[in-house]
Amino acid sequence: MVDGADADRSPTPATEPTSRPARRQRRVSMADVARLAGVSSQTVSRVSNGHPGVVEDTRQQVLAAMKQLGYRPNSAARALKSGEFRTIGVILFTLSTTGNVRTLEAIANSAAEQGYAITLLPVAAPTQDQVRGAFTRLGELAVDAIIVIMEVHLLDAATFTLPPNVSVVVMDSDAGDRYSVVDTDQAGGARDAVRHLLDLGHETVWHVTGPQDSFSAQRRTDAWRAALEEAGRPVPPPLPGDWTAESGYRAGLRLAREPECTAVFAANDQMALGVLRALHEHGRAVPDEVSVIGFDDIPDSNSFIPPLTTIHQDFAEVGRRCVEGVLRQLRTDTMERGTTLVPTWMVRRESTAPPPSGR
Repeated sequence: MVDGADADRSPTPATEPTSRPARRQRRVSMADVARLAGVSSQTVSRVSNGHPGVVEDTRQQVLAAMKQLGYRPNSAARALKSGEFRTIGVILFTLSTTGNVRTLEAIANSAAEQGYAITLLPVAAPTQDQVRGAFTRLGELAVDAIIVIMEVHLLDAATFTLPPNVSVVVMDSDAGDRYSVVDTDQAGGARDAVRHLLDLGHETVWHVTGPQDSFSAQRRTDAWRAALEEAGRPVPPPLPGDWTAESGYRAGLRLAREPECTAVFAANDQMALGVLRALHEHGRAVPDEVSVIGFDDIPDSNSFIPPLTTIHQDFAEVGRRCVEGVLRQLRTDTMERGTTLVPTWMVRRESTAPPPSGR
């Protein structure tokens, strides 16, 4: 018989497991990687920063340890310690042109060789306010220096100005001695194109221009005209283009109807492609009746029919000099001024020849 006390006593419930938050796993440190790889923490730091002065076997050993431990360098902490973000901002107005794409690729490759990343900031319209706004945004994104690909005229400012106390290189602009400018020798390349055609025996050279707001197009057109005038040759009316093959085709349709046209200088290879198509459709053989030369030496120009004679731009060298210039300003804490021109050279292929009367 169970007494009253025992009858009133409630059974003790089983103890339920208490839910506790899992302890966060400790972040893998540089010292952990160094111990696993059998090297010093300084060596791990040099590998994570992309420093070139590390033996390749050691580099691979450290990278393998990083992968095994899941180590990710803390770039924010490194920036706070060193005062460097190891990042270059790039401002540009369009990625639709071959020149800008290849220049941006060259800048990215050159920056990576120096242990820097790039942050790209396209600007919607070429205005002074848009450029200032881009500088502000890049400052918030924490970059060390800025490269501006300024290939078009600003719409709202006669004089281009940049914020002071910024390490900056401007590419393809008319900033002159006010900033550090890197550009292809546009004028020299255009003169070489014209002289090549005149030396072949052509009386004059017709020209398909780039856009009116383009610095490069303006320099090529000015040099084309000056080369003809210096040689005492007639200057035909230039035909407007916009860098596209379609605009070159439209210009080519007009040139095909000009019986006196025996030589054409197109301001870029894409427009030269359009000119070739228009001449072919109208039975004007290239180069037997009309010679055509382009500018840029894009990878496909050797596959045109016929393969295109053109002026080669060294985009890799332009990118390298932009990065070197802006990093030099960072290291010396000085604002550089003046223009650096990267030489061009002619690539002779089958689209140019003496005129019919000279054969």
